Amino acid sequence: MSKKVLIVTGDAVEALEVFYPYYRLLEEGYEVVIAAPSVKTLHTVCHDFEAHSETYTEKPAYQLPAHAAFSDINPEAFDALIIPGGRAPEYIRLHESLKPIVAHFFETNKPVAAICHGSQVLAIVPEHLAGRKLTAYQACRPDVEAMGAIYEKETLHVDGNLVSGHAWPDLPGFMREFLRLLR
Repeated sequence: MSKKVLIVTGDAVEALEVFYPYYRLLEEGYEVVIAAPSVKTLHTVCHDFEAHSETYTEKPAYQLPAHAAFSDINPEAFDALIIPGGRAPEYIRLHESLKPIVAHFFETNKPVAAICHGSQVLAIVPEHLAGRKLTAYQACRPDVEAMGAIYEKETLHVDGNLVSGHAWPDLPGFMREFLRLLR
């Protein structure tokens, strides 16, 4: 039987950070479920860096169906977890059903991958991150350190079952390391 991967996200997810892992996992033959606060069509965004701006800019991107609501997810049915970035993490982490889902993957030592602002979701389980090393988008460094984790400046980092990436340009290495853990 094929392994099953859960992607947790919501509206304003960075398009590349959700579509790249989703399609890459499907290509490998894994079953993938995208979960969000509710079952709906999610609106993704494109973040990019432009010379006129000191931070990233945001534009509307593609639509993406959420297959399941967080409240309907049994994390025991999944072999791994991916948390994409964008603006989605800042609000999905407030959903009461998300914390037990994320905690399960750390408690059972299953692969977890968080990229960019996905680290903001990890902040809801600081008891599982204290002393761990991870990377994230540089603006998330205070969040990483506030949860008791050690912020790594490199753009890709693996700490046990946790793969973390800085931003969408790091997706090839991010997925390579995640797939290595998943296999």
